[in-house]
Amino acid sequence: MHHPAARQRIVVVSASFGAGHDGAAAELTRRLRADGRQVDRHDFVDLVPRRAGVLLRGLYRRQLTTLPRTWGWLLALAGSQRLTGGAAALTAATDAAMLAAVGADAAMVVSTYPLAGQVLGRLRQQGRLTAPAVTYLTDLSVHPLWVAAGVDVHLALHDDAARQAKELGATDVRVVAPAVAPAFTDPVPAGDLAAARTRWGLPDAPLALVVAGAWGVGDVERTAADIAATGVAVPVVACGRNDVLRRRLHRSGRTIALGWVEDMATLMRACQVVVQNAGGLSSLEALTAGVPVVTYRCLPGHGATNAGALDRIGWVPWIRHRRDLAAGLRAALYGQRGFTRAATPPESVAHLVAA
Repeated sequence: MHHPAARQRIVVVSASFGAGHDGAAAELTRRLRADGRQVDRHDFVDLVPRRAGVLLRGLYRRQLTTLPRTWGWLLALAGSQRLTGGAAALTAATDAAMLAAVGADAAMVVSTYPLAGQVLGRLRQQGRLTAPAVTYLTDLSVHPLWVAAGVDVHLALHDDAARQAKELGATDVRVVAPAVAPAFTDPVPAGDLAAARTRWGLPDAPLALVVAGAWGVGDVERTAADIAATGVAVPVVACGRNDVLRRRLHRSGRTIALGWVEDMATLMRACQVVVQNAGGLSSLEALTAGVPVVTYRCLPGHGATNAGALDRIGWVPWIRHRRDLAAGLRAALYGQRGFTRAATPPESVAHLVAA
């Protein structure tokens, strides 16, 4: 997709529902700016009028924290044709704000959040948005809400995700490398790793880093207890901004509980395996850093579907039962058969989006 030199401003729309969508948007923005493009970023939450987006974000967080099973039910219902069509009514109030955010001179709009993609696709179909719209699929499992008629290009992270998007009606689907920050590819000197272990109080033992997103949601305490019970590794939990969880885990005495960590790339490399529950950005970051990943006690809804997709393509094995946890951790730690590290697709997101 080529554009005149005068139309070089690109708009990236994400959503602050956790950190995964924003993390991908931040890296896309960095790459595009490095390519000489002017980039404006917007949070879909802020585009929903009357602070309804803030309310929805709070409800989503509370649901994942207190009633995660209901999130799985809701996501499954949202995949039905009738309720997928209802996304238009849900997002219609954001049309004017989206058009104002994009402006008249944008060369392209890139979305990393499914409802934002739905708005952009509708505006393209109506002829109200002239800039091409691109959806970057942050998940390896593609929910119907990710695919919107009218969106020009869908970017997938694997051939399997591309197949899913095409089956849902996407026409132009391209496979790209995950948008992961350079910190996860740049080497870390051994001295820096040793200093980081000391700073975080990490013992000289096999360490399993449990990640649960920015909000520290899911069955994290049971995951940590199960890992400790195997004797295979010491659980280290990145609790994100969930201070209540951090304090509870600290009191247990069997887990190293950390709060918000800025340098996640170093923390991942300081551990020997990452245990995740959502199949999001943290999984891709760890794989990019060369740290093996396993799924355990995954979240309902997108956590389970992503776990299935990651297991199916051979990137991240899904440990479904506690009785298999010790063997799964050993396989990841010591490279036994059954663990396959991700093969990064050759084409970069920045090249495709900015071309």
